[in-house]
Amino acid sequence: MGTEADLECTEEYGAIQGADPQAVSDRAYERGKAQSGTLGSGNHFIEVQVIDQLYDRGLCDEFGLDLGQITVMIHSGSRGLGYQICDEYVLSMIQCLKKYNINVPDRQLACAPVNSPEGKAYLGAMRCAANYAWANRQCLMHLTREVFERVFSMSWQKMGMELVYDVAHNIAKIEKHIVNGKEMTLCVHRKGATRAFGPGNPALPARYKKSGQPVIIPGDMGRNSYLLVGTQKAMEETFGSTCHGAGRVMSRTAAVKSVNVNVLLKELESKGIIVKASGRATLAEEAPQAYKDVNDVVRVAHNAGIAKRVCRMKPLGVIKG
Repeated sequence: MGTEADLECTEEYGAIQGADPQAVSDRAYERGKAQSGTLGSGNHFIEVQVIDQLYDRGLCDEFGLDLGQITVMIHSGSRGLGYQICDEYVLSMIQCLKKYNINVPDRQLACAPVNSPEGKAYLGAMRCAANYAWANRQCLMHLTREVFERVFSMSWQKMGMELVYDVAHNIAKIEKHIVNGKEMTLCVHRKGATRAFGPGNPALPARYKKSGQPVIIPGDMGRNSYLLVGTQKAMEETFGSTCHGAGRVMSRTAAVKSVNVNVLLKELESKGIIVKASGRATLAEEAPQAYKDVNDVVRVAHNAGIAKRVCRMKPLGVIKG
């Protein structure tokens, strides 16, 4: 299970249109050129899971999922290239605030009008980062399949390791939405959120027209992750969006100070979860207690009607950068 083969990307073109390589700095290219096919650090992970609960049998059948089935979830993005692009454009847009008479409560919210030269340059560079991120996850999926093939001496096709969905979050999209009874073209920038378009939306690929857009919500390494689908109510109330994770309740610094990694590993092992990480600090930063309980978060989204639960997965093994 990947992480949007959506409207702007994939089926017809294989990439988001409108990417502008000239809007990407040499420094960003330098940081990204050696990182394709790498996981990264922080909350990025590759997780082997088992489906432990079905909520919608029909949708599970449609996506080829069943109780007890093994899935793999990959959470990674545009790596150093995307980070550098974001960092540079935040700094450049801080200079734009006075020019466009924009006031923001935090410099991290620095912005520029979408159709301004600065806004167009950012969108062009951001689309480059998104295309890089899709390519990166495809590489990770290929490498993951190769590992399974070596271990089980069987092709990934015979093991049924088909992609369910590959979704981007932390991305701006030009979309049509109803505002005050009128259809408007908007730039929707989802930070900490993911697209959740409902059934029948013309922006969805044919495969997802009936079901609505798949929504992947990962949890922490000690609890669960979920597959949901978007809804019409999300289109009406949240610009076709829902959360893309549980959300932190503890900063990374606080987690490192308070979490005993040895105890954490034993607790996870007692649940049948094996964790491999490049550093102990990463484990402390991403400990389950540093996050909200994803089961509660998903229940709220489902009950609010902005996403509909399909199935739940629990972790068996986690690889963290």
